[in-house]
Amino acid sequence: MPAVDESKIDFETIELFFFAYRDFVSDPDAILSNIDMGRAHHRVVYFVCRQPGMMVTDLLDTLQITKQSLARVLKQLIDSGYIRQMAGAKDRRQRRLYPTLAGRELALALSEPQSRRICSALQDLTAEQKDGVLSFLRAMRGRREGLPASEQEVD
Repeated sequence: MPAVDESKIDFETIELFFFAYRDFVSDPDAILSNIDMGRAHHRVVYFVCRQPGMMVTDLLDTLQITKQSLARVLKQLIDSGYIRQMAGAKDRRQRRLYPTLAGRELALALSEPQSRRICSALQDLTAEQKDGVLSFLRAMRGRREGLPASEQEVD
């Protein structure tokens, strides 16, 4: 393995990402721990609520996980009444996922403190600076998720 030039590594930004992520997930983690669930459950509930009726295969692509990894989490969410799984109307082999009312309420409860944290962090920025933050995050995200681009997103 070739030697790495440490002077070219942006340790400050890396550390800020670690700490920002730690704090960003802390509120949902606390809510989830009260119902014996974790971050994997959060991701599933979030994306199913954002795209009701999504197929299990699309969720696997979005989360970039294996069927085996999803199976346990999805079963727990279905058994707990947060997600419904239904056969597709045209193709009965399709498994489509829908949030229940409890699932939508959970997703909102998990997203609200995160949204509040984002609003607080952005409140003193100009519109142009906010656009810069969003552009930066889109660039960091890449396009591997398979999600449709936001209507406001410009590639």
